[in-house]
Amino acid sequence: MSTLAHSFRREARRLLASPWDLAMVTWVPLLAVLLMGWIFSAGLPRHLPVGVLDDDHSALSRQVVRMLDATPGLQVVQHYTNTAEAERALRSVDVYAVVTIPRDFSRTVKQGRTAQVTLLHDAQLGTHSGVLQRDVRAVVGTLSAGIEMAARNKRGEPAQAVRVNMEPIHTQLLALFNVSTNYEQFLGAALIPALLHILAMTAGAWAVGRELRDRTLGEWLGAGGGVLRTGAALVGKLALPWASLTLVALLALIGITWGRGWHPPGNLAWVAAGLALLMAVSLAAGAALAGITRSLRTALSGAGFFAAPAFAFSGVAFPLAGMPASARAWAEAMPYTHYIRLQIEQLQMGAPLRTSVSTMVALMAATAVLLLACTLALQLARRSPESWGGR
Repeated sequence: MSTLAHSFRREARRLLASPWDLAMVTWVPLLAVLLMGWIFSAGLPRHLPVGVLDDDHSALSRQVVRMLDATPGLQVVQHYTNTAEAERALRSVDVYAVVTIPRDFSRTVKQGRTAQVTLLHDAQLGTHSGVLQRDVRAVVGTLSAGIEMAARNKRGEPAQAVRVNMEPIHTQLLALFNVSTNYEQFLGAALIPALLHILAMTAGAWAVGRELRDRTLGEWLGAGGGVLRTGAALVGKLALPWASLTLVALLALIGITWGRGWHPPGNLAWVAAGLALLMAVSLAAGAALAGITRSLRTALSGAGFFAAPAFAFSGVAFPLAGMPASARAWAEAMPYTHYIRLQIEQLQMGAPLRTSVSTMVALMAATAVLLLACTLALQLARRSPESWGGR
């Protein structure tokens, strides 16, 4: 315990003596979390700018434009006179989409023939594209149904019969979780721990790697001592960054749930415990990289290599089932993948706690294994002072 306490006090003094090192585990993560929360605070994308190319200039085409502008997700900001103008606007991202209404649109509809409204959109912007397609389909479908119902009513068909004839087979879509498709609740809440995962792994690599870089490993670990003493010194060094980053993570969790009036159906305390373990395994992974490579630069590069793409492999942005087997294996080796599964189970699905027990055990086991690996690597490094000082 004296070794752990001594290492903790030594790390605290070093952080206080270096304002930027202290910032990286205190106010910088907090500022990053606040920025991330602010980005997704709207919850739902609204008023995405679109343009209209109306070659018909009829009452019906103007009705289409009015309905598009009335849709919450869209905002008609520009009318174009030709295709070249519309293409330039799309390429310069002045608008995210252009809706084109062809000449004789109204006449075609009145003649009982199929008319076409075209949506030109940039499918590279996946979220924007999905919102635009959904809202334009809703507008065109509503207008089309209204025109058909009015025509059939004029022919004397009862309203109830018209509705049945127009849609003899009805699809019922039931959204079980995140019914409002709130991006803050599933995307913002997933990106914040991913960001903290990167910062924690970097902090672990920096904490151990600088001792090797500055040739102070012997001063930190002492001249003698076995594995237990080295392990205690390692835990004492990582305790302060872990406490600071975990506090930021917990504040973010409370802020994005209770602070935003969202009361998840699952166990918030279980998610908080998972967050604390994610910070622990991230710090331990970074420290292990530094201990094994004996190079601060290599450890920081490795931390970026492993932690930065963790969100992309987690299954939130792209489904795990759609990945190749090798990519899925890589994803399952990432601690963030398991944590985010626990978070979704509790915050979104309200799953029983027993479904998340295996994740908690896996995170604890991974933390212990990584701490042991770092401890053994430091034991070997202590016996080779000539390897210290590498950048």
